Amino acid sequence: MKKYTMQRMTLLAMLVALGVVISPILRVEGMCPMAHFINIVCSVLLGPWYSLLCAVLIGILRMAFMGIPPLALTGAVFGAFLSGVLYRISKGRMIYAVVGEVIGTGIIGAIVSYPVMAGLMGRTGLSWLFYVPSFICGTLIGGSVAFLFLKYLNQAKLLAKLQASLGAPVMEQPENSAADSIGIAVLGILVFLAVYVVMKNFLHMTGELTIGIPAAAFLLVELVAAVYFHVARDGHHKGKEARE
Repeated sequence: MKKYTMQRMTLLAMLVALGVVISPILRVEGMCPMAHFINIVCSVLLGPWYSLLCAVLIGILRMAFMGIPPLALTGAVFGAFLSGVLYRISKGRMIYAVVGEVIGTGIIGAIVSYPVMAGLMGRTGLSWLFYVPSFICGTLIGGSVAFLFLKYLNQAKLLAKLQASLGAPVMEQPENSAADSIGIAVLGILVFLAVYVVMKNFLHMTGELTIGIPAAAFLLVELVAAVYFHVARDGHHKGKEARE
């Protein structure tokens, strides 16, 4: 157990350091995609509590040394924990680690950020949904990178080895294009919400476009889910035939 603890602490320290270093990449206030990448990877390798601790430490360091506002915490901790929880509940489906990050950060974290930034930081012109679009956008970018990265580790038979070496539950999953496609389809609902908030609250649009544009964004994600399902299923069948 002590061996596992040391390895976990070492990996946690590496992820915290990496998170601080790469967080400025693509960053604007309210959107930090690489932080979400770290959250999801930590959730899959170490679990929800370690991921929560990782997000807290990265947030504190960014606030202390980079002058980042409290968004560094509110925009990370909820998604980090929920990502690990949904990954465990789904018995190792990486796409649901991404969904947990998007919901935890893009919805919960974004809403919590409003009173923090308005009350503690004195920011004006904000609303309860002000950070929802940028937070969801950031999590989708970082989540997509994390999903592809973890998929590669799983296909290379490295993910289970890493989890075993850390004493974490081994949750290597065989390819399941249907489960992954459903997860991607769920993200379409969150994309719809983000685009709707932008149309309604920021661009102050009215009429049919207020629903039409978000609906088009939703259908685009559903199309991506359908394409992913067919491509992944065909690839799985070809790989199975090659092994036989």
